[in-house]
Amino acid sequence: MSGFILAIDQGTTSSRSIVFDDGYRVRGVGQQEFPQHFPRSGWVEHDPEDLWRTTVETMRFALANAGLSAGDIAGIGITNQRETTVVWERATGKPIHNAIVWQDRRTAEQCARLKSDGVEPMVSARTGLILDPYFSGTKVAWILDHVPGARARAERGELAFGTVDSFLLWRLTGGRVHATDATNASRTLLYDIVRNTWDDDLLALLRVPRSMLPEVMDSAADFGVTDDAILGAAIPVLGIAGDQQAATVGQACFRPGMLKSTYGTGCFALLNTGSDFVPSTNRLLTTIAYRLDGETTYALEGSIFVAGAAVQWLRDGLKILERADQSGPLAESADPNQNVYLVPAFTGLGAPWWDADARGAIFGLTRATGPAELARAALEAVCYQTRDLLEAMRRDWTGGGDTVLRVDGGMVASDWTMQRLADLLDAPVDRPVVLETTALGAAWLAGRQAGIWPDRDGFSESWRLDRRFVPTMDPETRASKIAGWSDAVDRTRTRA
Repeated sequence: MSGFILAIDQGTTSSRSIVFDDGYRVRGVGQQEFPQHFPRSGWVEHDPEDLWRTTVETMRFALANAGLSAGDIAGIGITNQRETTVVWERATGKPIHNAIVWQDRRTAEQCARLKSDGVEPMVSARTGLILDPYFSGTKVAWILDHVPGARARAERGELAFGTVDSFLLWRLTGGRVHATDATNASRTLLYDIVRNTWDDDLLALLRVPRSMLPEVMDSAADFGVTDDAILGAAIPVLGIAGDQQAATVGQACFRPGMLKSTYGTGCFALLNTGSDFVPSTNRLLTTIAYRLDGETTYALEGSIFVAGAAVQWLRDGLKILERADQSGPLAESADPNQNVYLVPAFTGLGAPWWDADARGAIFGLTRATGPAELARAALEAVCYQTRDLLEAMRRDWTGGGDTVLRVDGGMVASDWTMQRLADLLDAPVDRPVVLETTALGAAWLAGRQAGIWPDRDGFSESWRLDRRFVPTMDPETRASKIAGWSDAVDRTRTRA
């Protein structure tokens, strides 16, 4: 059997497809950006047809780029932006509304009402999540309540709900399969991650009909085969995982206590806690890291809404960059005597604050502040937020051991940013040779299911270090900078 695997990485700003060979080397890549839609302040949408179109086109391009055909591919792995919500017609496969993106805050009032009703402890005990607009459940309810006739149609079984993986799987299989994996299900506010089942009480609470829901499967499973017409031959879909869980797998964080952080549009840190469901007392999330052979591995997760998106704002909003990769060199040239802090709460603050109403702010501006200082503030904001997450994890997780953070995502290519991250964390930061860890994780799930890639131990042995960044900042400087950041966050929340 061929050793080639095709990974679909459907993200927040672009769709990518990557062909890996049996040595985990990238053989072909296709990538396309697609439009973002902002109908109102705090609202973020995608046209699901854009997600589908760019996925298909990048798959075809990646195969051509690799000099391969569909018959050379042993399986497909899918990884996706997780909480983004799609509702479509079962009869036609057509969405009834734009996808509501994970960043969207339109259901903040509904979440606040549910909190005031005192139901959040029950929700957290079952889902590991908190009541926040970030997650899918309230997004589904909003669509059903605001698209004329949608709720009645859903009650009649005419509509399907899914995160992006489910929508793509439905389209790839020609409407034959409506399924998801446990990692994506765990992000909906509708799934009991202890019992591993959709929860009727949660469905009633959020008013989502059970008939809309996909079947929940292991992260490596037989999800069906693609329609011949899409790529020229049928290919089995053998792996699915939400993007942050896929990155955890791709970083080979299989042992309890291992920690990774991914820097894309947002930043997401996951700490493997093994078979233990660890309730957080520090406003982190408890989630499913992966489910293999029916066995669930859990994780603590911290979610930062804005990481790379802050650099995009510098480029597209302020126009002080032409390319994102200019941010590191520009930050390095900043005046070290200026203490400028950017709190990038453009769509609220995520963990550990969970302040949906906070909005971005900049502190410490002077007449001497220029593009270099703003670039440094944007990159340092990502580092400070990561530190806040890791401090919360240290308080929640009693497994012990020294923290070594494995990193991936577009921002980790910047040596300056990774050194500043190590400095502010006061911990080593490991950057791997293979930076496409999200796609690699989805590929490994598919390759494992196909029986052509090694088990966890064998895959772990293949992980290779590119560079370790170790702290060099003196403790007094670190403490002063962290105190300034904490004050900036407090003042942002007070003014929200």
